[in-house]
Amino acid sequence: MLINFFYSLKRANVPVSIKELLDLLSAMEKNIAFGSLDDFYLLARTCLVKDEKFYDRFDRAFGAYFKNLENIDGIIEALIPEDWLRKEFEKHFTDEEKAKIESLGGLEKLIEAFKKRLEEQKERHQGGNKWIGTGGTSPFGHGGFNPEGIRVGGEGGQGSAVKVWEERQFADLDDSVQIGTRNIKVALRRLRKFAREGSADQLDLDDTVRSTARNAGLLDIKMVPERHNAVKVLIFFDIGGSMDPYVRLCEELFSAAKTEFKHLEYFYFHNCLYDYVWKDNQRRRDEQISTYDLLHKYTSDYKVIFVGDASMAPYEINSPGGSVEYHNEEPGSAWMQRMSQTFDKLIWLNPVQEQYWDYTPSILMLRELVGGKMYPLTLAGLEKAIRLLAK
Repeated sequence: MLINFFYSLKRANVPVSIKELLDLLSAMEKNIAFGSLDDFYLLARTCLVKDEKFYDRFDRAFGAYFKNLENIDGIIEALIPEDWLRKEFEKHFTDEEKAKIESLGGLEKLIEAFKKRLEEQKERHQGGNKWIGTGGTSPFGHGGFNPEGIRVGGEGGQGSAVKVWEERQFADLDDSVQIGTRNIKVALRRLRKFAREGSADQLDLDDTVRSTARNAGLLDIKMVPERHNAVKVLIFFDIGGSMDPYVRLCEELFSAAKTEFKHLEYFYFHNCLYDYVWKDNQRRRDEQISTYDLLHKYTSDYKVIFVGDASMAPYEINSPGGSVEYHNEEPGSAWMQRMSQTFDKLIWLNPVQEQYWDYTPSILMLRELVGGKMYPLTLAGLEKAIRLLAK
């Protein structure tokens, strides 16, 4: 049964390996998860899933696989033997519910009836008051009500059954979804590096111990400069027009970047980079910053991030006067080429889903201008981009 479950996970694009399956089997042999399908779920997820971004895929695959086991006779011995049932009752029933069970014949009678009903039933059943199924008032199944019931998978109708994997608590961690500030911070943190700067005002304990030992116990205090975040970042945001639907996502990225990087400079542009940018959208006409000056002000060790949907008319990129706001003497492509030549570590983050890029010529043009280093603004895309910048 676990082999088929293993293949179900692989079909759901959860990166599992034989080694991890063997780890799960070894844990089960040691009875680490015994007597509860929910405990098995937690154990399986711990052994098989190595990155939390795959939790939601695992939950969906787990739920689909065990829901599709329609013939409960074939799995009852593997999943819910008698001692499992007994432990589940002892673990989850209240004293009042246990008293009701005792008044109706006790737990042994209920388990015996459950097994007998399994032997008699030959097909799936829904509703009613006898057979194992969904809804109804039978003591066995899910989605119904009976004061002495046995839960068999599914969602509880009365809220008193055992919690199951179907809650999908990690639905927002899949790496194919757009990301929030917390996950952006986690991804950006991988880019940070630290350097010793300033005066030596911080105790170097390891070097102090080593130096003192070399001096036959005579204390020799060693100091070092404080460590500072040494990464320097320039980030350019496309603003207005087709970028309006992505304002919140850009705000989250900006907020996370300001938190993670000490040396951060940001600028705005519209559609494509031209001969000037700005920092205040309210005064964009009066307080413009020359792109030419930026190329000479900031050193080549800066990491450069462009954020935009790259969706526009092709002439806005490759033609003089292509800007929709003013007559630019040089095409945007010329400025993007200068930027790429000046800064080795340059990427473009695109909030448009990657599957639609091929249908927009301007996206393909800008992707080529940045040397193919365009990534979707998803958790997976951001992680790839940060790995490239960190090299």
